[in-house]
Amino acid sequence: MSNQRYVLLDRDGVINHDSDAFIKSPDEWLPIEGSLEAIALFTAQGYQVIVVTNQSGVARGLFDEMMLEQIHAKMRRLVSEKGGHIAAIYYCPHGADSPCNCRKPKAGMLKAFGADFNTDLTKIAVIGDSLRDLQAAEKVGAEPILVKTGKGQKTLLNNPQLNFLVFENLYDAAKHITSRHPA
Repeated sequence: MSNQRYVLLDRDGVINHDSDAFIKSPDEWLPIEGSLEAIALFTAQGYQVIVVTNQSGVARGLFDEMMLEQIHAKMRRLVSEKGGHIAAIYYCPHGADSPCNCRKPKAGMLKAFGADFNTDLTKIAVIGDSLRDLQAAEKVGAEPILVKTGKGQKTLLNNPQLNFLVFENLYDAAKHITSRHPA
């Protein structure tokens, strides 16, 4: 097992503004205030940042995987301009009714990351804005963290029993995580 530190981030609603109409092009991908700086903070503190995202727009035919790569290229470029780095991106291109193992709340993408990076998932923060992000984290024993951006506020209202760390946004979560275990 490696000694490397990781943090797993959902994409839509955590790093960038979400849309009920889906993010279908690089032009529609707009960072949430402070999210790029949050990734830069993680990077500066020695964390490998991994993005784990459901992208059912591919299955719905709203965009193809080549367009998704272009969206992710923009995200990586903007993160890099702030001094951050995204080590890997895992995405599920399947629809909600798919029998796949990767679509959150299933834990397939998290397990794939664990295998690819030869790391124990139980000490890793998984930051998301929806219940399915938190459920996927729980399934592998990771630490679920909710942000109020994107669908986070609604997730909190609909699930008052949640007993996880909750932050206003990704930057606040990053400040907390990096202060717990400074580089």
